[in-house]
Amino acid sequence: MKLDDFSNIDINNAGSLPAPVKAVLLTGVFLVLVALGYYFLWSPALESLDTEKNKEQELRKVFLDKKSQAINLEAYRAQMVEIEKTFGALLKQLPDRSQMDGLLTDINQAGLSRGLEFELFKPGQESQADFYAEMPISIKLLGTYHDLGAFATDISKLSRIVTLGDISVANQNKDVKPSSTDAVLVMEAAAKTYRYLDADEVAAKRKAAKDKASKKGK
Repeated sequence: MKLDDFSNIDINNAGSLPAPVKAVLLTGVFLVLVALGYYFLWSPALESLDTEKNKEQELRKVFLDKKSQAINLEAYRAQMVEIEKTFGALLKQLPDRSQMDGLLTDINQAGLSRGLEFELFKPGQESQADFYAEMPISIKLLGTYHDLGAFATDISKLSRIVTLGDISVANQNKDVKPSSTDAVLVMEAAAKTYRYLDADEVAAKRKAAKDKASKKGK
């Protein structure tokens, strides 16, 4: 087989071509058909196959996650019941709006029962969170070290949540040693107490948040 055999090919008389030339031509046609078939048929099919394989892996992962959740469903339910009980117990420690005056009276009474003298007891402005409101109270007390410590202990034992922070203690009479039982100390602190929001307040907060989001969207 020579190059001249390919330069003088007569397609109309292809049957009389030498066998080697026929073989080369058929091989070339076959390769062209394979290339066209791969480009137009097999390549999209392979891409689709890869996509479906990825989907299969995702679905398999979702299935295994759901299966794990189904197996642990009872444990999740028991956990949710326990969480609800804990949350309910904590919520009971928060007074509602009508009980706040009584709680403030309890804090004041805790100091008076220890013989402390209030120089300042000033509730501040409430700040609201998702389901509760926080009220700061500025307090200034006069008393002995022992009585002030007992007051802090009494506050921690109240049925409602009250915290004491930013505490500073100073000696009122500089001529008396702080270690003396007669030393009168001045304690300043920022107390905080909490209450849960009632249904109307929660609804108002949600409406305000919705209106704000609506205005922002415009």
